[in-house]
Amino acid sequence: MKHAIQICSSLLLAFCSLSEVATAQSSTGSAQIIDLPLNPRDVTVLHLRKGYVSSVRLPEEVSAVVLGDPGAFKAEHSEAEPQLVFFKPVGARPAETNAVITTKSGHEVALSLVSEGARAGAVDYVLRYDAPHSLVIAGTRSSFLISETRGITQEIAANTTPQKQAEKQSERLLRKQQSENPQFRGKQMKIAVGWISQVEDGVGVSFSVLNSSERTIELLPPQIQLAGAAKKHRAIKAEQVPIRDYQLTTRKLTPGSRADGVVIFERPAFKESKERLLLEIAQAEEVDRPVLAPIAFVAPAKGAGK
Repeated sequence: MKHAIQICSSLLLAFCSLSEVATAQSSTGSAQIIDLPLNPRDVTVLHLRKGYVSSVRLPEEVSAVVLGDPGAFKAEHSEAEPQLVFFKPVGARPAETNAVITTKSGHEVALSLVSEGARAGAVDYVLRYDAPHSLVIAGTRSSFLISETRGITQEIAANTTPQKQAEKQSERLLRKQQSENPQFRGKQMKIAVGWISQVEDGVGVSFSVLNSSERTIELLPPQIQLAGAAKKHRAIKAEQVPIRDYQLTTRKLTPGSRADGVVIFERPAFKESKERLLLEIAQAEEVDRPVLAPIAFVAPAKGAGK
């Protein structure tokens, strides 16, 4: 009889253990590791949950991460792992927001963060972006493509390529801007447009940014937009112009400090009479409040002009 009771007790303990494991598995939900091609036009949904951390790996270094609701979600990025960003929800209640990751080459990756709270649901442990083969970035910064291996003779020949010539032109624009005493516009963060020049089949514009606030700010990569009045409802329409490359002397500005830069972009073939080209500069914590400055639509035929 005593032996039978011991057997029953053992079976009961085993059943309880299996029940606990099943409950833990159901509460965790389905864990996922996702591989996706990186498309700047797509918005990826990242499923998160309290008590779990999810990582996002990009094919190049990350320069900035901005959260729509920092009170509901937390993002972590370390220079020791420049291609990784970690996300996790702050509370146990269901929450949603968006996040924008900016890479060093100026590309933006849009995420929609979703936490279902205490309810069972999928948890994306790892999200890995693959480099798109069609995306080529000019310049010396890290790109989504790995450069090919070339011999010494090829390297010498490469110094005279259009890309090298464009780099030299942009460096000259930057040096010229650094020697300027520009007229800034804005309040807390001021900008000034300097020289504009034809750079191969693109357009290069130099600019300066002055931090007039009492705190340190971090600059996002410069953007160019074509903006004008829409035909209906008197609204403003704005279209982003493709950026080829950019340079900044510094990304972080202490109070009273200045940064100089150059941005090279593909100018549209034409525009409407009421449309303008605008240089857009924003800081990491106020991405929705950029400072805009007009740019000449046509660069001088020779040399650089303002």
